[in-house]
Amino acid sequence: MKTQLRNFLAVSILAAMAGCGSSNNDARTRSADAPPDPILAAQGKEIFRSDTFGDEAFWTDTLHMNEVIASAVDPTTALSVGLKVDSEALPPAVVQGIQDHSISLTDPATTVALLKLNAVVGVKGTVETVNGVDTLTRVGITCALCHSTVDDSFAPGIGKRLDGWANRDLNPGAIIALSPAVSANAAVVAIYSSWGAGKYDPRFNFDGLNGPQVIPPAYGLLGVHSITSTGDGSDIAYWNRYVAVTQMGGQGTFADSRTGVSVTNGATDLVSSKLPALQAYQLSLAAPLPPAGSFDPMSAARGKLVFEGAGQCSTCHSGPLLTDANIRLHAPSEVVSEPEPNGAPSYASRSATKQYRTAPLAGLWQHAPYFHNGSAATLEAVVDTYNSKKVLGLTDAQKADLVQYLKSL
Repeated sequence: MKTQLRNFLAVSILAAMAGCGSSNNDARTRSADAPPDPILAAQGKEIFRSDTFGDEAFWTDTLHMNEVIASAVDPTTALSVGLKVDSEALPPAVVQGIQDHSISLTDPATTVALLKLNAVVGVKGTVETVNGVDTLTRVGITCALCHSTVDDSFAPGIGKRLDGWANRDLNPGAIIALSPAVSANAAVVAIYSSWGAGKYDPRFNFDGLNGPQVIPPAYGLLGVHSITSTGDGSDIAYWNRYVAVTQMGGQGTFADSRTGVSVTNGATDLVSSKLPALQAYQLSLAAPLPPAGSFDPMSAARGKLVFEGAGQCSTCHSGPLLTDANIRLHAPSEVVSEPEPNGAPSYASRSATKQYRTAPLAGLWQHAPYFHNGSAATLEAVVDTYNSKKVLGLTDAQKADLVQYLKSL
């Protein structure tokens, strides 16, 4: 039973990373370079935001998170672990109540009310009246939990949705550790608690190794055919299936002989038919442009020359998408993000390819920390790491200009 439980307890929702190369019939979009069909993408938007793939069977029946939320998770607590609230889902009376403090943000009943309004990004609740009281009877999660945030236009953690933006405030490990199915196991709680905000290990539930990865953005993927950090496949549908079934606990099947992972949940497939539309929506999400005034244009122009010259960046970050991922992958010995932090095993060694993909750089300004494991907190740290490990000999001025260029992407 412990093994079975552990094989579900990794809550990824990296539902927008990517992949291929499995034995699944993923309805792959081989014309991924073409703009997605807008009608299909619109369907995918609803799936991305609202579809749990039937994962309530895991989050409610196994983890009992509905009970945890109803008894102990008030909005202040929810916001503190990185959950977000969609301000556009709030009726005027609720907006006024939050502003004048007549609605308590320290009462779990308010969280239940927000779930009833479908206002908690990436969390779907079924709220029923039991003995005259609104009661959270079922709860599940969607792709948006990790791959959407909000613009904080109402308050920190409350605002308009930003789909595709990695939720680097989300602390999945802390959330999972709240489950009574987990909290009694101190060793497992310690592992989940070690991940921190914005990180998650999508392999832990299979190999038992602890090496959390940063939650990736789900935008700017059109034309990129190796979408996970290890390039396990060539379309998003592969990774969407992996996450939906093996991490979220959705009803369906995932199997890949390369990793030995084979999971079937339930008797009815609630995943496969939704993958084409979900992928279309993800491919429609453009990377956000850098905010006005966030970089020095003159310095960035000089930095572009460093990028293409002394910095040697363009040897891998090449072509219009600034990645060679469609042509090749790279051995761990070629990358600067290893060895992994805290003595963790090579993440590539836990993957299907045993290699790494060159990350595309669009929207780079938005999703610190950097590298697959978040080992560089800033773009300055990224440049310093490359300069040191590749022995580039860049001057301080060249490094500063290169950082400005990266901020402009």
